[in-house]
Amino acid sequence: MRTAQNIPDHQALVREAGRVRLRLRPTQQPAPGELLVATQVAGLCGTDIQMLRGLRDDPAPVIGHEGIARVVAAGAGVPDSLRPGMPIVVNPTHRSDPSFLLGHNVDGLLQERTRIPATAVRDGLVVPLEQPPDAVLGTLIEPLAAVRYAFTLLATAHPRTLVVYGDGTIGQLAARAARRWLGEGVRVLLVHHTRDGLAWSAQRHVPGVELLLGGERGEVPPLGGEPVAALLATPRDGTLDALESALRLDSGDLTVDMFGGLPPGAASALLPGVDLAAVRAANCAGHPVPAACTQVSTAQGRRARLTGHRGVGNGHLAEAAAELCRDPASYRDLVTHVVGLREAAQIMNDLSASRSRTVAGSRLIKLAVRFVPVPPSPLETQ
Repeated sequence: MRTAQNIPDHQALVREAGRVRLRLRPTQQPAPGELLVATQVAGLCGTDIQMLRGLRDDPAPVIGHEGIARVVAAGAGVPDSLRPGMPIVVNPTHRSDPSFLLGHNVDGLLQERTRIPATAVRDGLVVPLEQPPDAVLGTLIEPLAAVRYAFTLLATAHPRTLVVYGDGTIGQLAARAARRWLGEGVRVLLVHHTRDGLAWSAQRHVPGVELLLGGERGEVPPLGGEPVAALLATPRDGTLDALESALRLDSGDLTVDMFGGLPPGAASALLPGVDLAAVRAANCAGHPVPAACTQVSTAQGRRARLTGHRGVGNGHLAEAAAELCRDPASYRDLVTHVVGLREAAQIMNDLSASRSRTVAGSRLIKLAVRFVPVPPSPLETQ
């Protein structure tokens, strides 16, 4: 076999010295058990933006864990189902191997070629897509799968009302998918943290969704004695505030999913002695079954159930892809910006320097980075 240095280099969005730069990187042949994939479209998510802003210390120079790719080369021993040309989605979170977290400690999809380690291939984290959604909607598969996971946890409480805290990609996806996966009769309240976010949602009517502004002027109205679920779709620095707001809801039976991450050592005076990080981490990548849920009592005597999760299961990814194929019109407006690699680098640098979500004069919900198809080299097809 010819050596890897004979394979053409590929373009990548690389984090270096506090900036994102478009660089050429060497393309390596996959070793036994590995895959080499070509990104078709990749999305930028909230955790990616936190990394760009220095709020997380994940080491991968190339980020990005959302999107669709195609197999271009497979190492020895890779299953035949992952043949060259197959469209795939990568499950970014390995349930038992912390060395694999795509786009966090392993280079992600914001590059023309990505090598997928053998541990992810062996354990089934590369999921073939027999019917992929529209390429741009591919950026929503993983976040919608995470919403599906959250709804699986919350559905056990049979909520009549869903309160969603957060108006980013996850909050907007949850508002659109709630009646699909929690039942047609569920009441949905979407709580925004900025007036700009509220204005954006108000221009895009979603049937059955009520819009609120968080804070003193936007308190959630009394919800009566029926079961209520709260989904905390906030950045990690907003999760505690959202949790405490949920615990103060004037409602009946309450179940809270801590979807958003938590800052190190997070604790709430309302929940003395509760290890919030442990509650959130108890469910990972679809396990255990049934899912873990913790009964808690607040300092004021309010009882509630807390749950949370990391990653998604392959089944969640499959359901999300199917939902995007079934009803693309309900989700397409969430992909607000579609750009190429060079423009993506500029946007990522702008986002790293500012808390603003306005890009090119409009609110950013989901950034999709399209990759121009690059023909596989002869080595990649051997």
